[in-house]
Amino acid sequence: MRKWDAIMSEPHVVVDPVLLRDFSARMMEAAGASVHAARLVADSLVAANLRGVDSHGVQLLPPYVERLQRGDIDAHATGRVVSENGACLVYDAANAIGQTVSGICCDHAVRLARSHGAGVVVARESNHFGAAAYWAQRISDAGMIGIVLCNASPLVAPWQGKDRRLGTNPICMSAPGDRLWLLDMATTTVALNKVFKAAATGQETIPAGWAMDANGNPTTGTAAAIAGSPLPLGGYKGSGLAMMVEILCAVLSGGAISTELGGLRLEGRPMRVSQFFLALDVARFMPVAEFTARMEHLRKTVKSSAPAPGYDEVLLAGDPEWRIETERARDGIPIQPAIWKSLSDVAEKLNIPVPAQRSESASEPGCPLGT
Repeated sequence: MRKWDAIMSEPHVVVDPVLLRDFSARMMEAAGASVHAARLVADSLVAANLRGVDSHGVQLLPPYVERLQRGDIDAHATGRVVSENGACLVYDAANAIGQTVSGICCDHAVRLARSHGAGVVVARESNHFGAAAYWAQRISDAGMIGIVLCNASPLVAPWQGKDRRLGTNPICMSAPGDRLWLLDMATTTVALNKVFKAAATGQETIPAGWAMDANGNPTTGTAAAIAGSPLPLGGYKGSGLAMMVEILCAVLSGGAISTELGGLRLEGRPMRVSQFFLALDVARFMPVAEFTARMEHLRKTVKSSAPAPGYDEVLLAGDPEWRIETERARDGIPIQPAIWKSLSDVAEKLNIPVPAQRSESASEPGCPLGT
């Protein structure tokens, strides 16, 4: 039985981020994506790896490629605006690549916010868009507060239930400024992709508190967790947040709800996820420089709290990922051997050369909750 410490001590394949981004884009393009879409997908996935959120990094390429090749995703679609009313816009993604849709919707949200002070875009009939943080940061890079939500495949049982009805339904908020605030969390204890990652790397057990089995009992077995359900974050509170996301994404957009959704690993049917993009123009409230100064003050105030026993400092949302990003941009991105083999196998089928890499002992970073 492979334990977490054994996995963490394995030699990792280390790849330069630029090479990994190019490698990923080539695979997506070979699978049928346009040059623009391929590069956007690659950038979003490698950005997650850089931040240490490996569950939403290049390990997603094999299922992306498979769905494109099967026609479960329309590689050529870009979607269309269904309606625009003041600061509100509804977008039909038409089963396009999720990153393509998200880029368009973020740009619409920013455009609307510049005109109205706020811009709200809801998209339906979309696909997996990687980590929500990538899109919230796209909005905050425009000097706005970005809030991004997405409903997900019904693989989570609601609080007090054992049948799957909700998704991990990520919630993300990014504030403008230099690494001030970036919250990206699932509404479960961990993102389901962390469990899938454990399975992909041959891990038979997962930490306690992550999931329950099909009968509604807590489990540390990876296979039992996949057959069962991730645990809601904070019990009923996590279920409430998941429902909130479902309402703002699926109900509000007119999209597929709960059990009507497909899944990233379900063959022969579209995912049909819905997404929510909110841009708030900070300049409508105060100068952006004043806002970032106030954010710095808030950060310093909170971080000035004396660390509790067992901790060296108080970390805020975004801090762990930004530190990992600095290290990986400099030293390269470590990828577990099983995941690298999966990527290499797909590349071989697509006649894509595998980039140079090195091996080194690398511990799994303490990733925060991801989407």
